[in-house]
Amino acid sequence: MNTADLGLPVDVPSTALFTDHYELTMLQAALRAGTAERRSVFEVFTRRLPDGRRYGVLAGTGRVLDAVENFRFDPDVLGFLRERRIVDEPTLRWLADYRFRGDVWGYPEGEVYFPGSPVLRVEGSFGECVLLETVILSILNHDSAIAAAASRMSSAAGGRPLIEMGARRTHELAAVAASRAAYLGGFTSTSDLAAGFRYNIPTVGTSAHAFTLLHDRERDAFRAQVDSLGRDTTLLVDTYDVAEAVRAAVEVAGPELGAVRIDSGDLLLVAHRVRQQLDALGARDTKIIVTSDLDEYAIASLAASPVDAYGVGTQLVTGSGHPTASMVYKLVARATTADPDAPLVPVAKRSTGGKTSVGGRKWAARRLDADGVAEAEVVGTGPVPAGLADRQLLVQLVKGGEVVAREPLDAARDRHTAARANLPLSATQLSRGEPVLPTEYAHGRSGS
Repeated sequence: MNTADLGLPVDVPSTALFTDHYELTMLQAALRAGTAERRSVFEVFTRRLPDGRRYGVLAGTGRVLDAVENFRFDPDVLGFLRERRIVDEPTLRWLADYRFRGDVWGYPEGEVYFPGSPVLRVEGSFGECVLLETVILSILNHDSAIAAAASRMSSAAGGRPLIEMGARRTHELAAVAASRAAYLGGFTSTSDLAAGFRYNIPTVGTSAHAFTLLHDRERDAFRAQVDSLGRDTTLLVDTYDVAEAVRAAVEVAGPELGAVRIDSGDLLLVAHRVRQQLDALGARDTKIIVTSDLDEYAIASLAASPVDAYGVGTQLVTGSGHPTASMVYKLVARATTADPDAPLVPVAKRSTGGKTSVGGRKWAARRLDADGVAEAEVVGTGPVPAGLADRQLLVQLVKGGEVVAREPLDAARDRHTAARANLPLSATQLSRGEPVLPTEYAHGRSGS
């Protein structure tokens, strides 16, 4: 059962302290100034993609919905804030009744994005929206970075299965989120049982070098594993001598041996030698799985090899060199009074140094060329041009504080596959380049 898809609580009593100190001090000052109830619009976007990346992948939206639902200031949390004197008593009373009652719109999870894409839009009072900034960014920045790396790796794999094996290379809870994002990005299974339990991701695994070293002979280890797990198991063959191990593996399991795993050495050369040896021993259906600190470039270099599947750990859970998507959460429009009917006015940061933003509540659409291939990401304010009306990207996720768009993880996974396929072919090239789609801005009058 996929507990996350059912909207059950996350594994913490509250997400309210997954935030920065200054979110609460801003709230206190806004309450005192009488501006906390002004209707506001915040947007999540990135100003640029990681160097050399052609597209981004939105991941973590489902986890954001869980986090917003569980953003509650219970007595223990309020006691901590009171004891540390982080905010005053009027603010504590306001927080005690906190529930997000606004609206959230966003790109559906699994969709691709580009610089300036408003991947999430949060609307409500300033007070209720500003508190969500840190938890939303921490989820989307982490998960989107992992999903982007996974997408590149799955593209490089060319349809061969990918196993996520990074739990031991990151924080224990980050490992679960990373496995979810990797599955969305195209991986087929995980070694992490917590991810399998929470998100219904297929789990796999057989043995490590320690199991071989435990036994007096490598052959004894193979026999013990086959007796326990069956002939279709995967035997690890690089503890000692690979050729001797392959020979022993086939002798123990027979030609029905499921797979062998290679975790070191020149993988291209060793894979070819192992394939030839397996075929010569009659184990033509035995598959070859390689691991050993792979990234998308190493996977691509093995495209012409007789490798059947890849296991990826460190490079995946660290975003293959880009561990964050660099998303920001910015106020783009707000009312001039607390009147719920007061019109919104655009606001934007104007500082130098590349940290400017575009004011106004945005819509986004993807324009297609005559062949139905995406050719531009169009972001605008005001009315949506008629020609783009049926290509809009934002969907409503939360309405009046209630989640309205929770979906199974497989739906986001399938959406990503379709979205990536709709991009120009150059999107999947691993060579360094600019975003595969330009972002165009269509400015109009920002409505309320």
